[in-house]
Amino acid sequence: MFLDRIKPLDAILATAEKKSLKRSLGALQLMLFGIGCIIGTGIFVLTAAGAQKAGPGLMLAFAIAGAICVVAALCYAEIASTIPVSGSAYTYTYATMGEFLAWTVGWALVLEYAIAASAVSVGWSGYFTGTILNETFGIFLPAWLSAGPLALGGAEGGFINLPALVIALLVTWLLMIGTSESATVNAVLVAIKVTALMVFIALTLPQVDPDKFNPFLPAGVFGGWGSGVGAVGAAATIFFAYVGFDAVSTAAEETKNPQRNVPIGLVGSLLFCTLFYILVAAGAIGTIGGQPIMGPNGIPFPAGSEELARQCAMPEYAGALVCSGEALAHVLRQIGYSGIGNALGYAAFLALPSVILVLLFAQTRIFFVMSRDGLLPEVLSKVHPKWQTPHVVTLGTGMVVAVAAAFLPVGKLADIANAGTLYAFALVAVAVMVLRRQRPDVKRPFRVQGLWFVGPATIAGCIFLFLNLPSEAMIVLPAWTAIGVVIYFLYGRGRSHLGRGIVEVVDDIGGRESMVPIDEDK
Repeated sequence: MFLDRIKPLDAILATAEKKSLKRSLGALQLMLFGIGCIIGTGIFVLTAAGAQKAGPGLMLAFAIAGAICVVAALCYAEIASTIPVSGSAYTYTYATMGEFLAWTVGWALVLEYAIAASAVSVGWSGYFTGTILNETFGIFLPAWLSAGPLALGGAEGGFINLPALVIALLVTWLLMIGTSESATVNAVLVAIKVTALMVFIALTLPQVDPDKFNPFLPAGVFGGWGSGVGAVGAAATIFFAYVGFDAVSTAAEETKNPQRNVPIGLVGSLLFCTLFYILVAAGAIGTIGGQPIMGPNGIPFPAGSEELARQCAMPEYAGALVCSGEALAHVLRQIGYSGIGNALGYAAFLALPSVILVLLFAQTRIFFVMSRDGLLPEVLSKVHPKWQTPHVVTLGTGMVVAVAAAFLPVGKLADIANAGTLYAFALVAVAVMVLRRQRPDVKRPFRVQGLWFVGPATIAGCIFLFLNLPSEAMIVLPAWTAIGVVIYFLYGRGRSHLGRGIVEVVDDIGGRESMVPIDEDK
């Protein structure tokens, strides 16, 4: 019925065969690549929100999220090495479970990338207003211009986050005219981020006070279904800090001895990042404290809520970690390293726009691929004659990202983005197991050992984190999916290229495509 349209795997693999890549990456190179992809926005912008949910239990939250990412990464690695073409989870689902589920995954990825770009824009705004304007130039934007109406950080009375709006629109404009970051620039930015965090750890850990960790779990391990608090609730939020490892998975076909090196690179990079994150959390909480601000019912005020903003506006919470919009720079200033704190703020200020660019790029390309498959209007895949970019979808996406960044707090945005990510990861695990059963003959450069455990563990872990998101974030995904299903049946299903008997495989914009007629009765 509506699960009947599966894109022929042979057509996808035929295209992949034409672009076979040299195997040159070893385990250490893959691990370093993974560390560069993973360490980024989340640790800079979500430390305060995570501490408000879990207090010192934030360290346990990083371990929980990291463990779930490890099993998900192994599933990604197998299917990425088996189907090494663009489209990520959307393409994998299309080739194994059919067009309808592929549509829902693609639709969820749109939510993930767009909202994540908004979250990073809000995070950048915190460092811009705190480090660049306040600390460097002594300029203080009024609350109504520096935060949305529900934003964290003592911003009661906020109306619009103007810096977040501006940076989102600026990056959108850069993408439209075809500007993209080079590998060299990206490597420099990664080095800046990692160096900044290493300096943070070196300066804070010697000053840790063990009493700051008591109580370790002020909201418990489980804060309650739909509350989004406790160590598990924080894990569901700071899961955002791990997103990026899927890029490592796609490097499987360029890896020497992938059966050995891929799991070493993936698991090694995730374990390193988990330890790194735990040390950052320990340094932040152990120096200035990270206990959440509790509500009258003994449960932490929701991160990003109006109630928390009112508390943060009070003098007694002026220096609190959970009230900071630039948490790590704030910690260093509080312990006497104002200059280095500002330098860390500069690092985030310089590095985060490149993350916005990558997320917006990924989101527009998912829309582009879905449009080229006929599931969305062709105008979305229209390429500008001069800039050679999908300018229509880029502009539309950028406007949505900018509006979300202007009015919503970073914690809520990260939770919503994670909902879409968790759904996509769960479907990837299902796709791996389905493909093993459907096509055991297909060449798999990397093959997960113990898939009988790893696959279900990935699905269970994703569901577990999803159910520990705040209730409003949980509601967004099914509501968004329902809108997507309506669009699919009203528009996409009738205009689908696959439904009309044509398979089209596109690797990139302006790249190679393979069009294969198929038997419509199959």
